Amino acid sequence: MNLSTLQVLLNVIEHGSFSMAALKLGISQSAVSRAIATLEDELGVTLLHRGRFGACLTPTGERIVPYMRDMIDLRQQIEQEVNFAKGLQSGRIRIASFRSAATHILPPKIAYFHQRYPNVEITLTEADPNGVDALLKSSQVDLGLVPLPRSMDLETWEIVRDEFVVLLPPTEKKMPQLLSWEMLSTYSFILYNYAECTTAVRDHWAASDQVLKVAYEIKEDSTIVSMVAQGLGAAILPKLAAMPIPESLVVRSLPVSLERQIGVAVVADQLQPPAVFLFLDLLRGVGQFAP
Repeated sequence: MNLSTLQVLLNVIEHGSFSMAALKLGISQSAVSRAIATLEDELGVTLLHRGRFGACLTPTGERIVPYMRDMIDLRQQIEQEVNFAKGLQSGRIRIASFRSAATHILPPKIAYFHQRYPNVEITLTEADPNGVDALLKSSQVDLGLVPLPRSMDLETWEIVRDEFVVLLPPTEKKMPQLLSWEMLSTYSFILYNYAECTTAVRDHWAASDQVLKVAYEIKEDSTIVSMVAQGLGAAILPKLAAMPIPESLVVRSLPVSLERQIGVAVVADQLQPPAVFLFLDLLRGVGQFAP
C-alpha cells in the first residue's frame, strides 16, 4: 500500500472533492482519480461515493480511514527519528560554564555522551556567569551552565543544588557539628569577590544580627581555600567551588542552610539541533536519561 496514495485519499476526504484535492496537491484531477481507483482495487472495497455534490466516505471507508491516518502519523514519526539520528552523526554542541560547574558537573556528563554519540563534537568554554550569558545571547554557544535565576530571555532548568559551606582553619580543638552565628562571628572571613555569591552570603548573614568581619575579598576560590588552610581566616563558599577541600580544614554547614541553584540555560525560542536537545535531556535527567 503506497503511503502517497493514502495521502491523496485523505486530501479528497478533507476537501470533499477530487478537483479541490488535485489543486491542493498540485496534480491533475485524473491523477487523483487513478490513485483512488488503484487503492480501491488493491483493497477490493469501495472507499468513496462519487456524486454531483462531491465525494464522501462509504461505511467501509469510514472504518478503514482512521487506520490510514495512523499509518501517515507513524511515517512522520519515523522521518522525525531518522532526521534526529542523522543530526547525531555529525552534530556539534558548544557549551559555556562557570568554573566550578565546568570542573565538577560537566566532565562525567561529556564523557558519558561521547561514549554513546562519538561523532558529536563538544566544545567547552569557561567564563564567569555574566560571560556565559553574553556567549549565549551572541549565539557563540548553544547552552550554558549558570547559577539561577537568570534574565527572562534565557530559558533555564535547575539541574543541581549546591550548599554553601563554612571552611574553618585547622585547629586542634574539637569543633561542634552545629555552629552558631555567635561562634562564626568570632572569625574574620575571606569572601569570594564575585557579586552573586558575595551578595548571597552577606544577605544571609544579615538575618543573624551578627557582624560579618571581612578580612579579604579574593577572586579565585582555590586561593580562598589555600588562605584558610594557612589560618588567614574562615570562608563561606559553595561546596563545588571549594572542592577539593584539604583534609586539614574544618567543614561545617551554616547555622541556617543556604544553597545556590545551578541550572542549564539556552536562549528562549531559539531552534536547537538534535544533539543539543539530547545533551539538555542528559543534564536534566529526562527522556532516555531519566532515572
